[in-house]
Amino acid sequence: MRPLTPLSPPVDPVEALTRISWLLEQRRESSYRVEAFRRAARAAAQTGPDDLRARSAAGTLTSVTGIGKTTATVISQSLAGELPDYLSRLQAEDAPHPPGGADDMVAAIIGDLHAHTDFSDGGAPVEEMADAAVAFGHEWLAITDHSPRLTVANGLSAERLAAQIEVIDAWNDDHTGDFRLLRGIEIDILDDGALDQSDEMISRLDVVTASVHSNLRMAHSPMTERLVTAVSDPRVHVLGHCTGRRVQSGRGHRPPSTFDARTVFEACAAHDTAVEINSRPERVDPPDDLIRIALDAGCLFAVDSDAHAPGQLEFKVLGARRVVEHGIDPDRIVTTWSADRLSDWLSR
Repeated sequence: MRPLTPLSPPVDPVEALTRISWLLEQRRESSYRVEAFRRAARAAAQTGPDDLRARSAAGTLTSVTGIGKTTATVISQSLAGELPDYLSRLQAEDAPHPPGGADDMVAAIIGDLHAHTDFSDGGAPVEEMADAAVAFGHEWLAITDHSPRLTVANGLSAERLAAQIEVIDAWNDDHTGDFRLLRGIEIDILDDGALDQSDEMISRLDVVTASVHSNLRMAHSPMTERLVTAVSDPRVHVLGHCTGRRVQSGRGHRPPSTFDARTVFEACAAHDTAVEINSRPERVDPPDDLIRIALDAGCLFAVDSDAHAPGQLEFKVLGARRVVEHGIDPDRIVTTWSADRLSDWLSR
C-alpha cells in the first residue's frame, strides 16, 4: 500500500473530481460534500469532453444536472490544462493519518479483505473502489458487502449478491493487469453462530469475513460459543471487528462485546481463521489486550480498512501502526501476502 501519488496537470476533469472525493473521504468530510464531487464526476463523464469544453467556454456548465458552481470551476480549470485549485489545496495538505514510524509495514500491506460498495452501505460503485485500490498500490481487494439480515446497511439478498459477483467478474475480465478483485462478503454471525447467507452463494465467493452486528450485549458465555462456532466454520476466513466496539465519545460510543478471548482466538488459530485488525478510526478493534491474546494464541491477522468509500482504503495506515506497536511478524499478516499465496490460503 502506498500514499496516493499527487496528480499533476493536465488532469482529466472526471479524474480531478474523483480524486477530490477520495481526498475528502480520507479527511472524514461530510458525505454530502463528498457526494457532490462524485455526482459531478458522473455528470461530467456522461456529458463527454467536447460538450464539456463547449459549456465551459459558454459558462453554462452549471446547467448540467449534478454540476454546481464549485465543481464547474474544477472542470474548467482542468480543461484549461491547470491543476484545479481545490485539488491542489487538498494535495498540499498533510495526510490525516500519517504512518507514524510504520512506513515499511504500510508498504508491505498490499491487499484488503474488508471493503464495502454502494451495493450495501458504501458510497461508491465496485469499479471505483477497484480503481482506488489500484491507485493506492494494492495488488488485490476483496469486496465484502453486508449480508441480508443487516437491513439497516442494505444487506445483499442472494439475488443481489449474484448480481454483484457478475460485476466483479466483469471488472476482472476487462482489466489485464496484475491487480485482482475478489468476490467476498461481510457475513453476519447469527445468534447461534450460523452464517447469514445461503450455502450455494457462500460457495461462489472467494472470501468470507464474518462479523457480529446484532445482539452485541449477549452474555459472555453464549457470545463465546457464538464466535467459536463461526470461526470454526471452514468457510470463514476472517473474524471481523471482533468486539464490535466504537471508541468515539457521545452517541458514537459503543462498549465492546464480552467473551472468552483466549477460547475464541485459540479456535481461530486451530481453524486458520485470521483475526481482523480493523483500521477504522472509530473502531480500533480488537483492543490492545485482545491483540496480545490473539498473538499468543498463534493467530493470523488481517489488517483491513473496513472502507465504505474509496478514500477510506487509506485507513489501513492505522492498522499498520498497531502491527508495529505489537511487534507482529509481517508474515502473519495475510494482507501482506501475494495474490497467489492468499489464493492458496483462501482455498484451504
